[in-house]
Amino acid sequence: MTEALSPVGRFQTILLATDGSEFSAAAEQAARDMAARCEARLLVTRVVLTNPEYEALVPDRVQQAEKAAQAEIDVVAEQARSAGLQVETVLRHGADPYHEVVRAADEKHADIIVMGRRARSDLARMLVGDSTAKVIGLASCSVLVLPRDTRMPGSRILVATDGSRLGDAAAFSAVKLAQMCSLPLTAVSVIPSDGGDEQRRDAQAALTRVEAAAREAGLQVETRVEAGGRPDEVILEIAQDCGADLLVLGSHGRTGLSRLLMGSVSERVLGHAKCPVLVVKASV
Repeated sequence: MTEALSPVGRFQTILLATDGSEFSAAAEQAARDMAARCEARLLVTRVVLTNPEYEALVPDRVQQAEKAAQAEIDVVAEQARSAGLQVETVLRHGADPYHEVVRAADEKHADIIVMGRRARSDLARMLVGDSTAKVIGLASCSVLVLPRDTRMPGSRILVATDGSRLGDAAAFSAVKLAQMCSLPLTAVSVIPSDGGDEQRRDAQAALTRVEAAAREAGLQVETRVEAGGRPDEVILEIAQDCGADLLVLGSHGRTGLSRLLMGSVSERVLGHAKCPVLVVKASV
């Protein structure tokens, strides 16, 4: 087992997916803050819902919707430019907003998608009907999701790792963000309640890698091996206990929707978290 984290993440091109509603306000602010801290390029993206049949039937309405959407993202872009950021607007058209967001991220080689979450809901409803969950399932880059009235972290970052390559990817991103935001970091590895000595040793080895990377970055870090039932429930409990206001987790890269709908620790945490969640992706 390696003794160092693998540096697989970066934040050089940030794609903000906004729908112009109050549910996107937190994402808009967070994307600007992240772009400023990382000296990154910001892509302000909006999707106009349409299809060829609708465009042929009522072209005037489509043009009006395009102008309104462009005007809205121009305002967001101008706010970012006034802060000295490098900004580009990206207006997309399509019947499925999540597909268009993912395609824009691919075409622009985005390192991360930043978007809002409309409301807390039970897992089944979120996975079946929420475009945010579909973006997470289909995107090949990481996705930062912000519930309404939240912001970039100001207290503590919590990262969960299982010692896999995906867990290391999440840990690397968490260390980078903690350094960027000058925040303490808590790293947790959850093992089953009946986990044996080997599982505990593997969990501790994963946390040792996180601790080494964090200390090299000059960060204050706390590590915890926790035995429990469902990992998502344990992660959320620890986040509340330690006062974390950003959760970082690993997830596989692009997946089919059928796989997404089966659920995962990342999606369950996202569905119930009260603070922003960064899902770090890695191709498989």
